[in-house]
Amino acid sequence: MRIIMAQQNALVGDIEGNAQKVIQAADEARRLLGADLVVFPELMLTGYPPEDLLLRPSLNSRVDDALATIAEAITLPVVLGYPAVRNGLRRNAAGVIFPGEARPRHEYFKQCLPNYRVFDEKRYFQAGDQSCTFELDGWTFGLSICEDIWHSEPTRQLQEAGAQIVLSLNASPFRANKVAERLEQVQARSRETGMSILYCNLVGGQDELVFDGASFACDSRGEKCIQGASFNEALVPVDLQCQGGSCDPVGEVLPVPELEQSLYQALVLATRDYVNKNGFKGALLGLSGGIDSALTLAVAVDALGPDRVEAVMMPFRYTSAMSLEDAEKQARTLRVKYHVMPIEPAFNGFMGILDEAFAGLPKDTTEENLQARCRGVILMALSNKSGSVVLTTGNKSEMAVGYATLYGDMAGGFSVLKDVFKTMVFRLCRWRNQQAGSEIIPERVITRPPSAELAPDQVDTDSLPDYDELDAILQRYVEQDMSAEAVIRDGFDRDNVYRVVKLTDRNEYKRRQAAVGPRVSRRAFGKDRRYPITNGWRPGD
Repeated sequence: MRIIMAQQNALVGDIEGNAQKVIQAADEARRLLGADLVVFPELMLTGYPPEDLLLRPSLNSRVDDALATIAEAITLPVVLGYPAVRNGLRRNAAGVIFPGEARPRHEYFKQCLPNYRVFDEKRYFQAGDQSCTFELDGWTFGLSICEDIWHSEPTRQLQEAGAQIVLSLNASPFRANKVAERLEQVQARSRETGMSILYCNLVGGQDELVFDGASFACDSRGEKCIQGASFNEALVPVDLQCQGGSCDPVGEVLPVPELEQSLYQALVLATRDYVNKNGFKGALLGLSGGIDSALTLAVAVDALGPDRVEAVMMPFRYTSAMSLEDAEKQARTLRVKYHVMPIEPAFNGFMGILDEAFAGLPKDTTEENLQARCRGVILMALSNKSGSVVLTTGNKSEMAVGYATLYGDMAGGFSVLKDVFKTMVFRLCRWRNQQAGSEIIPERVITRPPSAELAPDQVDTDSLPDYDELDAILQRYVEQDMSAEAVIRDGFDRDNVYRVVKLTDRNEYKRRQAAVGPRVSRRAFGKDRRYPITNGWRPGD
């Protein structure tokens, strides 16, 4: 028997369009790959997460119509995820649909509803409490949905019900090293029950979430026997074969991307889907000659192609010749549309307007922020005129401590590096150049000391600890929720720790107004980490 795991890129809310993707994938699986059964991801019909679209009055009838449309068009059974209202309760469901049958012949309701980090399924769904199995071509299959596989009870129920193969439908978001964590859980369930498990995962970008696909299967001994592609739609074949008294899946095992490759591919996929799914013509960004904008440009070109990307250098009196040269070099290398638009006239115009109000007051960060805001105005004007989205270029280190200007360099629609620490920015730049075998990102951009170039001879370390130290502190405080005192006990300078912690807490108001960006870490700013702006929490706790 041949099963196809169809890891698909669904568009949230496009129920009719997603239904057509199911029909097309099922047809290709049958005609081209000889499938007997096709398995799709969790909530395939709505995309994941549909959030409050689940509360729309017409959603239930549209889902039912889509299921009927699929049943009329398919020529083999399919298993897919969708929201279902049964007996007045909204469920996260997996259904087995046979050709010509308007309603699913078998239906399973997710039992373990995640309600942590980026998940809030208990807001929308009621948990199920019953297992679901079905037979096809002499095999007994059991259904499972995402979080269920991270707990022993649902698979134990399937074992007791006589299932041989578990079909696990997933919308598991990517983060660094997530593939290994999924595998560990699936192996544990396989070894506990002696059942093979097929893990079919969603792929694609959805606002701040990225789904990497990477569907796989483990045999009844808990050994990975199939590994699908990462960050691409794919039809992953699974052949069920019986040898030596055991029946297990057989298929191809593709390599899993290493850390830098997986992070880079996640950023590319997230950027491509955000631009395309929201109907933007392309993307544009301010190219400063620094490392963050250089990496953002490389990601944008890999995501969209050079013809849909525009870079703008906006020099000021503090912009170095090196920055001008490196920005132009990269723009020419990547063959993007490139402009140089000096901001001196705009800055002088604003200062003229503010001259009376600023009379007798010393220069401070106000003038620095005004430079960034001049640039933000220019980029947003170009965005309005062209229909391209502005990509902001700040990284996670900067967003944590507020080293960014509201309505300046934070102005834009999508923040590519929002969840990437500065130290990882350097690593990703070097990885991208190694892959290209050339300087996609000029070497001088990588090796020079980082600077915002908003004041003479300015470098980032004038106001921040060295990035190696800064990121190590932030990883503990932001991603691991360690207290300041606990971070200090790990060997960090007390003054630096408290300075970083206070900056992080104080700048929540900025992050609340920042553009959405892809989550690639264990704890990202946004859905993952939600702190009150106004609060009296003591930073040492």
